[in-house]
Amino acid sequence: MGESQSGTTRAVLVIVGGELAGTEFELGADETLIGRSPTTDVTVRDENASREHAIIAHDRDGGAYTIEDLQSTNGTRVNGRRVRTATLADGDEIQVGHTRFRFFWAARPADETPA
Repeated sequence: MGESQSGTTRAVLVIVGGELAGTEFELGADETLIGRSPTTDVTVRDENASREHAIIAHDRDGGAYTIEDLQSTNGTRVNGRRVRTATLADGDEIQVGHTRFRFFWAARPADETPA
């Protein structure tokens, strides 16, 4: 049902660097909220991140993922560039405060994790 036997198409954020490097967050919902607040979907322990810093939205009809900065103090960066909103591509680096993530969106076997 939309998935091949060899794997699935899924989107994930993976923390890059630091003590939590490799921590993976699956982007399964239509919207994923990122921030310092414990009520966010992806909670970062980073004083430079706002409580509700950014949101990633998935347009199921168009198939695109976009990130939007929620008027955070320190901004949101995609591939080093500060953005208000941006369409994400496989392999993009996202920075929220000092926390860096890599965005992966590709078919991969269920038992394979992104590098």
